[in-house]
Amino acid sequence: MPVTGRLADAVADHRAGPRPLGELPAVPGAEVSERWIPGAPGEPLVRVRIYRPAGAGAALPAVVWIHGGGFVLGSVDSVHHSAAQAAVFAPAVVVAVSYRLAPEDPFPAGLDDCWAALEWTAGNAAEIGADPGRLAVAGASSGGCLAAGLTLLARDRGGPALVFQHLSTPVLDDRLETDSMAAFTDTPIWNRRLARESWELYLGGRAELPAHAAPARAADLGGLPPAYLSTAGLDPLRDEGLLYGLRLARAGVPVEVHNFRGAYHAFGGWAGTPEPDGDEPHRVALEHLTALRRGLHAGGPGAI
Repeated sequence: MPVTGRLADAVADHRAGPRPLGELPAVPGAEVSERWIPGAPGEPLVRVRIYRPAGAGAALPAVVWIHGGGFVLGSVDSVHHSAAQAAVFAPAVVVAVSYRLAPEDPFPAGLDDCWAALEWTAGNAAEIGADPGRLAVAGASSGGCLAAGLTLLARDRGGPALVFQHLSTPVLDDRLETDSMAAFTDTPIWNRRLARESWELYLGGRAELPAHAAPARAADLGGLPPAYLSTAGLDPLRDEGLLYGLRLARAGVPVEVHNFRGAYHAFGGWAGTPEPDGDEPHRVALEHLTALRRGLHAGGPGAI
């Protein structure tokens, strides 16, 4: 996150649209393509980037992959390596979404685009070599908020059915009332001030806020798919993630939660080549990827 002052200033200084595929580095073992798919009724087309293991034959699970960036920054380029790595490691078809960003397009624009991508993935599974019976969502930071919101929407709208949700240091609660949010006011990467501004830009002054926008507000978490959720020990978002994981477990949802102590927000959990005996980023990457593979191929992690 290239933010040292206000998020609104970072939008002007650092935002750039996705680059053409030909300008992106190849990731060994992955095939990449792009599509423009229908958006919500009356809304613009949505750009998605599709990652598959090279030479894959049988239908694979599919994951709608949602980038972070405080609802205002980031693009599918920022998750190019991680999405390709997940496609090869899982293995799976990964559909990364280039959703609209705030403040130009506040809630529900970004969530609508992600929903369109989920519906398209389910409806076009055969075309992209995916198994419509094994659909999942994954997101980090604000992408985790959108991913969690998608699981609530899918439950409340009666499908598409999801088998797994993977949430890494997710943004979940606009109320900013947890102990960690009060404690971490000047931490690197993310802090209370940035969190408040991010929500203000994303919500655009809405008076009424549905739980799909801020999943921690959901009164009932029952009936949601199995989850893996990671938090960082020095992240203002830590406690809202831990509390959400606890509420999922209490609602009967199989959930695995890991708090990485001593880590800041966006600590590189998908970075690097995962190695069983590597350093901390490698260890985290391996756990995240292994949790994804287990959730897609073995019915999700066991409850804790």
